[in-house]
Amino acid sequence: MSGVGVGTTLLRQLGDLKRLRDARGPGSLADRAFVRGWRRLVQGADFERIALEETARALVATRLAGVDGSVLRRAGLERAEALEVLERAFDAALEVGGPELGDTEDLRAVLPQLVDDADDAEDDRDRVPPFVLALVDQPRAGATHPSTPRIIVEPPESHGDHCFVTAAYSALIAPRHGVARGDAFVVAMAHHLPNGDLPDAGYAGEVLLGEHYLRILDALEQRSLEQLPAELAGRLRILLPQRETAETPVGRVFNAADVLDRVLQVHHHARAAAFTASQALEDLDIVHPGTVQTYQLGVLADAGLGIR
Repeated sequence: MSGVGVGTTLLRQLGDLKRLRDARGPGSLADRAFVRGWRRLVQGADFERIALEETARALVATRLAGVDGSVLRRAGLERAEALEVLERAFDAALEVGGPELGDTEDLRAVLPQLVDDADDAEDDRDRVPPFVLALVDQPRAGATHPSTPRIIVEPPESHGDHCFVTAAYSALIAPRHGVARGDAFVVAMAHHLPNGDLPDAGYAGEVLLGEHYLRILDALEQRSLEQLPAELAGRLRILLPQRETAETPVGRVFNAADVLDRVLQVHHHARAAAFTASQALEDLDIVHPGTVQTYQLGVLADAGLGIR
């Protein structure tokens, strides 16, 4: 058994960071977290610290989207007030995590640091290796097969989106397998290094490249690793081979997180295609409760757009 220990509701909500954006920088919140994480990695930050802070930030964002500590402080909240908001969002996120999520106090403990951190996305982009920005620009292929037409879904996720969300999943799953959150997080962040140069043709591409496929992956992975500081590249050369097996704890964590993200992405597109206006009105209260709700519902009813 996989022993994931995290409810898919929480994983799905973390996956939605691929689709959330704000005005403070380019790309999705997941893309920006991917770039920020790599900036910290090349600067020599501790793997565990990066994993804890970026995963905690992602959990908060499932409730607050781009409203983070720097936004709250800019808006005039005192440090203690901003921390209280982040803790409230963090706790709300974990309510759907499932009973087997385990101890998350190490994640909660880093929230004070998130109050003080600035999120300068443009500055991060200036301080990462070229392959990082290429992965943010490189679309994922989605579901492909060598003998059938490609299924096109819009908009496609990026490799940065996928790698970061898989890293957050990995960090949550890791303790259940006796794996350090930091090692699990970094393997997932780095698992698509070849795609800095290699456009994604999906499963169809793997099959049709045939006997050349693994040689191409190895050559292009080395090109990306050569862009990194020697110590970091050396640690990745030890960790990354474990993504190819389910026989080690690190490999089991990675492969569980990777397949969950790939399949939940497909579920997202299926849900989006089936979404109805009635769901927004009836289930999601898009006309929010409040002093003008009755008036607004009347306007919609008069226009023929109300709840049916």
